[in-house]
Amino acid sequence: MTFIRQFETFPERRPKSSEDCLSDSQAFLYPETGYAMIRKHIVIVGFDDITSLDLSGPLEAFNSAFLSDSKEGPQPCYKVTIAAIGAKTFRSVSGLRMTASCSLGSLRHVDTLIVPGGRGMRTSSSATRLAKWISSRAGSIPRIATVCTGIYGVAPTGLLNGRRVTTHWKYAADLAARFPTLKVDADALYIRDDKFHTSARVTAGIDLSLALIEEDFGPQVALRVARELVVYMKRPGGQDQFSEPLKFQVDSTSRFTDLAVWIMSHLGRNLSVNVLAERVNLCPRQFSRRFRSEFKDSPAAFVQRLRLDEARKRLSSSGCSVESVANSLGFNDPDGFRRAFVQHYGVAPHHYRSRFRAASRS
Repeated sequence: MTFIRQFETFPERRPKSSEDCLSDSQAFLYPETGYAMIRKHIVIVGFDDITSLDLSGPLEAFNSAFLSDSKEGPQPCYKVTIAAIGAKTFRSVSGLRMTASCSLGSLRHVDTLIVPGGRGMRTSSSATRLAKWISSRAGSIPRIATVCTGIYGVAPTGLLNGRRVTTHWKYAADLAARFPTLKVDADALYIRDDKFHTSARVTAGIDLSLALIEEDFGPQVALRVARELVVYMKRPGGQDQFSEPLKFQVDSTSRFTDLAVWIMSHLGRNLSVNVLAERVNLCPRQFSRRFRSEFKDSPAAFVQRLRLDEARKRLSSSGCSVESVANSLGFNDPDGFRRAFVQHYGVAPHHYRSRFRAASRS
């Protein structure tokens, strides 16, 4: 008997050992593919002086991924295990105490190994111990990923030699100096090179997790997770994170999938139907029809809603005038901006801004 998922074959379930972190995996039928799925096992490494968000970000992302079973409803895509290098109870850099499910050495099966960052991975024996364990198991682990300085626990194995990698910009020079055979890119959010995935700090670990979820179960599942976590699935570099475009991405599997993200990062530009149609290589008439079918709204209404949402945020958090905010977001007519703002939020933009300034002073 075999369980099939993502075109891979897994042997029949073996008896559970008391020392094995991997619990019995339950297969479920995913109606959209007709395949019997079995959950992937994600192992996140725990150690003293870890950066807690480097662990909790991927943990929440993978635990938010579900598929629909034809009989039992939503089923988790992953089993996530925290496995400790040393003592099962460990403390983060910020003092948060966490307890692992088991020790790293007790693991029998791992689909993806994730190594969070933290001071303990750069300055203690944790990196040496982890590297030794990875070296002995690397051939049986399909994917190895690092968040921030978690790469210090993988680099000593030599498995990353000659590969493109990234880490937090603050440690990029040190990483390159310690391991000169690595091709360190300090600007990337995350990089994949064969089965090795590396990422920058904290939120980039969520970006990496979403990419892995998409690789395993497709863009629809990853987009639903992104919206649940209120982040972009594919965020434009240096941009603040907003969830508004995600509900439109979730419903789209065509060439429009990335259009909402592109619009969000170019709100000050000309976003006419002609411009957007050219972006996706369609004629304006066909684009408008397809856009409404995909997003259940007209292009003009969609763009205006995103602009007003961004205007609201800027008015509440900056000292810019109403006119400058309007102009920066493509509203060439200040009066037209005010009317649209009142219609959408029920209050004039200058009154909206005044309320936030009064609240901040109090």
